[in-house]
Amino acid sequence: MKPDLTFAGLTAIKHTFTLPLDYAEPGDKQIQVFARELSSPENQGKCLPFIVFFQGGPGFGAVRPAANGGWIKRALKEYRVLLLDQRGTGLSSPVNHISLAHLNSEQQAEYLTHFRADNIIRDAEAIREKLCPGEKWSILGQSFGGFCVLKYLNDAQSGLSEAYITGGLPSLTRHADEVYRATYKRVLAKNEDFFTRFSDAQQLVSQLAQHISNNEVRIATGERLSVEMLQLLGINIGMEQGPESVYYLLEQALIETEAGTVVNPLFLAHFCQLLDFNTNPIFALLHESIYCQQSASNWSAQRIRAQYDEFNYSADKPFLFTGEMVYPWFFEQFTNLKPLKHAANLLSTKEDWSELYDLETLANNSVPVAAAIYSEDMFVEMNYSLETAKHVGKLKYWLTSEYEHNGIRMDGEHILDRLIALNRGEQLR
Repeated sequence: MKPDLTFAGLTAIKHTFTLPLDYAEPGDKQIQVFARELSSPENQGKCLPFIVFFQGGPGFGAVRPAANGGWIKRALKEYRVLLLDQRGTGLSSPVNHISLAHLNSEQQAEYLTHFRADNIIRDAEAIREKLCPGEKWSILGQSFGGFCVLKYLNDAQSGLSEAYITGGLPSLTRHADEVYRATYKRVLAKNEDFFTRFSDAQQLVSQLAQHISNNEVRIATGERLSVEMLQLLGINIGMEQGPESVYYLLEQALIETEAGTVVNPLFLAHFCQLLDFNTNPIFALLHESIYCQQSASNWSAQRIRAQYDEFNYSADKPFLFTGEMVYPWFFEQFTNLKPLKHAANLLSTKEDWSELYDLETLANNSVPVAAAIYSEDMFVEMNYSLETAKHVGKLKYWLTSEYEHNGIRMDGEHILDRLIALNRGEQLR
């Protein structure tokens, strides 16, 4: 097949598949699922096996590569890479307030129940049968993509030859409350690191918090900037190079003018670029459900936050950032989430989420799995990952403090190379 695009060092073919929204009713509503197939020029036309990449999130489309680099460069030495836009993201029947506007809130909530890992895996299996019928492929998952890898191992081992996970080995059994309890502790530690590294950051952010508390300040997308919204920048301090980006933004937040102190328009524009809630609503709508098995989350992060009063800002105590938490007020403050507020509440109270993992099936897993577990990961609790590693057959792991959660983005070629060697029992290069 002739490539659609040629980049520096790789070629790409676009694929679009028509698949069921609900696999229990395959003849009913259909959705489109997009995937981009990458090859290196020297391997173009060769029938190499596929490795499928599952993006983090939930709710984010696959990476759009500009050149042959990082983990993709390593993968292309022996695979064709398939970058899958998980259903509802990227070019795969994207979910947003506009695409859902024709549905009432109850219908929106019911529609969104079909966008968890179980159906992402069903989509992948349907695509495998179309692209390489009868053949197995390898899979790689980053963050939530790792959750998808485990679900694939749980539901469809027969389609897999190898599996790789980076920063995304979840608990198999723990309730969302336990997950967020551990996450808040991690976020506290990252705050301590941040404010120790940048000695004037507490003063900068406290001044900014006071200013926006006393003045109406609107970010570039039109919403009023609130203190709790400002705290959301903390999602970046758990990433490599994230603390620096947050600090440099805070440095430029307040400026002096003839009219007095104001918030820098540059800050207001860049602030929006660091948060994805308006543009990627699945993250806010379904993030807590990735932990739900026959139970409701009931806005878990909000409830557990009550146990950590440090995060409730007031002028008489230090400012703290939050992390990868979703709160009900998102659907009151973010413009593009407001139309989805009732649907979000319905999803939060849904109790009959299906089971994600069968412990016996995973214990008897026969697919070689290699996982990178980051000991300092702010997003995925290391101890829960190690707990899971003991209960998944054929799983080997590499525990390291060398990387933050986004390690694959920063040093993906080395990370994937090491995991491939670990999986195959090869000598590390």
